[in-house]
Amino acid sequence: MSEQWVVVADRKVKLTNLDRVLYPTGFTKAEMIAYYTAVAPAILAQLRDRPVTRIRYPEGVTGERFFEKNTPAGAPEWVRHRRLPASPGSDDEGTVLDLPFLDDLPALVWSANQGAIELHTPQWTVGKNGRPRRPDRLVIDLDPGPPAGLDECARLAHRVRDRLAQDGLTTTFPVTSGSKGMQLYAPLDGRRSAMEVRDYVRDVAEELAAERPGEVLANMKRTLRPGKVLLDWSQNHPAKTTVTPYSLRGKEEPRVAAPRTWDEVEPGMVHLGPDEVVDRLERDGDPLAS
Repeated sequence: MSEQWVVVADRKVKLTNLDRVLYPTGFTKAEMIAYYTAVAPAILAQLRDRPVTRIRYPEGVTGERFFEKNTPAGAPEWVRHRRLPASPGSDDEGTVLDLPFLDDLPALVWSANQGAIELHTPQWTVGKNGRPRRPDRLVIDLDPGPPAGLDECARLAHRVRDRLAQDGLTTTFPVTSGSKGMQLYAPLDGRRSAMEVRDYVRDVAEELAAERPGEVLANMKRTLRPGKVLLDWSQNHPAKTTVTPYSLRGKEEPRVAAPRTWDEVEPGMVHLGPDEVVDRLERDGDPLAS
C-alpha cells in the first residue's frame, strides 16, 4: 500500500493509494480528494454540526460498499465525534452511536481517503451543548420509478414548491441527486419536532398523490413505483439521512448531488459531474448560500 503524509490546513493527514481507480471512467481517489477540496467551503456549510454517515467503497464503485455511522477505530483525534441516540426525538431513540462530524478540510480529506465517496446527513443539527436540535430543514426526495425519470421529477418539482409555499415555506432549494431524481429542501424555524416535520411532509405527499394519482406516489410500496414519482417523505424521520448537497455518488460515472437554480429545473436537465459542479461554483457561486 502506497502512502504519504500531507499537511492540510495545519493538520497532518495520511493519504493512501491515490492512484486507485474508483469509477470505471478512470476517476481516481486523488481526483476525488481534489474535488472535495475544491468544493470544501460549500459542502462544509452543509455538513456543519450534522453527524455524517459515510458510504465507503474501499475498492471503488464496482466493489463492495458499506454504510458507516460510527466513528471508525483509528480516526485522528482531531476528528470531532459524539455519542448520540440513533433516532433523537422519536418515541424510541434507539441505540447510542458514536457519530463523527466533518468540521473542516482536514476531516473532509481524511474521510475521502477512507473511500467515503458518499456523505449523508440528517435534517437536524447538534448544538454546542452536545444535544440534537429540532430540524432546521425539511426534505422531499423525488424518486422516479422507470420509465419515469428526471424529466418527470422536474415537472413535479414546481408543483411541490408551490404547495410548500401555501404553508409559508416560500424558499425551496432544488438539488439533482446525481442518481435518479432530485431533492427539494426548505428551511425551517426549528419550532417543530422531527416527527412533526415527518408527518407534515407525509401529509403534503399524500395530498399531491391524490391530486395526481397517475403521476405521483406517497406510498413506499415498490410494486406501485413503475412510471410514477415517489415523494419520499420518510427522510425527515430523525433516524434517516439524505445525501448531502455536493456529495459525490457511488454510481457507474462520477456524479454529484448538485444544487440547482429554479430556472434550470425543467425537462431536459441532466445530472452534473464533479468538474461541472466546480466550474459552476467558481462562476456562479453556491445556490444554497442565496
